Amino acid sequence: MGRKYFGTDGIRGCVGKGEITPQFFLKLGWAVGKVLGDKNGSGPGMVLIGKDTRISGYMFESALEAGLISAGVDVGLLGPMPTPAIAYLTRTFQARAGIVISASHNAYTDNGIKLFNTQGTKLADELELEIEAQLEKEMDTAVNLGKARRIDGEGRYIEYCKGSLPWGFSLKGMTIVLDCANGATYNIAPLVFQELGAKVISTAVSPDGLNINLNCGSTKLKALQKHVLETQADMGIAFDGDGDRVMFVDDRGEVIDGDELLFIIAAHRKKTGGACDGVVGTLMSNFGFEQGLNKLNIPFERAKVGDRYVIEAMKKNGWQLGGESSGHIVCSDVTTTGDGIIAALQVLAALKSEDASLHNVKKRMLKTPQSMINVRIDKKVDLDNNEELKSAVATVESELAGKGRVLLRPSGTEPLIRVMVEGEDHALVERLCKGLAAEVEKLVNAGK
Repeated sequence: MGRKYFGTDGIRGCVGKGEITPQFFLKLGWAVGKVLGDKNGSGPGMVLIGKDTRISGYMFESALEAGLISAGVDVGLLGPMPTPAIAYLTRTFQARAGIVISASHNAYTDNGIKLFNTQGTKLADELELEIEAQLEKEMDTAVNLGKARRIDGEGRYIEYCKGSLPWGFSLKGMTIVLDCANGATYNIAPLVFQELGAKVISTAVSPDGLNINLNCGSTKLKALQKHVLETQADMGIAFDGDGDRVMFVDDRGEVIDGDELLFIIAAHRKKTGGACDGVVGTLMSNFGFEQGLNKLNIPFERAKVGDRYVIEAMKKNGWQLGGESSGHIVCSDVTTTGDGIIAALQVLAALKSEDASLHNVKKRMLKTPQSMINVRIDKKVDLDNNEELKSAVATVESELAGKGRVLLRPSGTEPLIRVMVEGEDHALVERLCKGLAAEVEKLVNAGK
């Protein structure tokens, strides 16, 4: 059975273009309530709703609430909360499900949802398909309507984050610039790091519904780099709009991405006997990351891009660590999903244990030159069956002569094809990537 609504990362679309509407969210809430509300005849239970800070979240929150209540399901309203916090609270309250209203790192004009099951993990495929089937039916109203109540989950989640570290762990003496992307971590993240003893300089913590991810956050680091240098901070930490990604900037203003952060965590665990049976990366993970793990005798496997695929591979192998170069890092012995704050704390634990600077520790992994260009597309493209694109890739691969790799990958959230070239020579990699991106744009958008 094909999917009409759910993608690999929930449901997402542009609000202004009418790709998602309050009417759809109303019916979606009803469908979720019908499928999950009275599972196994054990009563209606409760569904939690949280959101990031984009302005359309208020509208969609109310619509989902109404839909769930009409299906006879109780609703717990969490307000603005990081995505991983909602996963945690769904598990803590043993709710039927947790719904996150967010478009992650996208602009405020987009929005969508992610669904978590009662264990705080992504909803199973079969349940998503059941919800899709329910969406095709006519809405009705339950005889016994559900009720809604506000739930204050911030304090619980802050203590959970701090509790992921050894007793007595302290960041005293450390100055950290936090970039909260004017998103879901704006209130929680500064408190976590302050309560652990750090001097925190907070930026992008004034959300107005329109400025989420606007020239800030984990995808736009220039302002954070500048702020770290100006304040002479030990480092900067940036989250994305919904708080499931993290990127660092060291005291010299250099960016440390998800591959490097995951390597720091894995290497520290290997050295200290922590949980590190292996690491899952993705097709986009830097080759230098793989080489670095191999030198430490840490098994490594690549999954398709997307946290769903990373977590599936982790479960299959029984491994505790996985993530993406974008900064989406999963530590499954601590949490059930990607968590920017938890991942940041794991990195800081490694630095404090070794009494070393971020700049020095990051140099233990040597990244291979890698270039990526996003090519905007007008229509969906079948990369596996496009012979012209395959030929263009083969031409680039021949120039790399076995000393690099090429990857074309459609974005799961935007109308883009990501063109990536990796090799030993930086100048060659840049030239080949630009040439391939131009060829992809010409072939894909021909006749535009």
